[in-house]
Amino acid sequence: MEEVVMQVTRDPGTEDIELPHYASVGSSGMDVRAAVTEPLTLNPGEIKLVPSGLRLAVPVGYEIQVRPRSGLSLKHGITVTNSPGTIDADYRGPVGIILGNVSNEPFTIQRGDRIAQLVIQRVVRADIRIVEQLDETVRGEGGFGSSGIQ
Repeated sequence: MEEVVMQVTRDPGTEDIELPHYASVGSSGMDVRAAVTEPLTLNPGEIKLVPSGLRLAVPVGYEIQVRPRSGLSLKHGITVTNSPGTIDADYRGPVGIILGNVSNEPFTIQRGDRIAQLVIQRVVRADIRIVEQLDETVRGEGGFGSSGIQ
């Protein structure tokens, strides 16, 4: 398994928040925690930016994908609304997690709660080229469910 070094700083007053880390040897995502100063309630249908208290230096050639935690999504209807969110290698600002509540019940986030996962991925850049015609495929222009559900 490849490892990369990622530099991290904490915003003042968030030193008590646990740094992102992998929960197990096989985990692909690091849990990131809420750095809220007081409990934050997400009402049904509401979307809020939740601070992590972190700033990251993602190595060039990589990105961080911000993904929902499956347990929060299944049990409470809490999801990352721009999933996967992207933290680019040249961004140095505060990391905030955009959470939404798609359930019918309010959900309260406490300081230090695990709210999302961070997955580091290699980035491949495309060289865009105009062509006269695209190559043919069996699928062609079929999309949006054209292959059915069975």
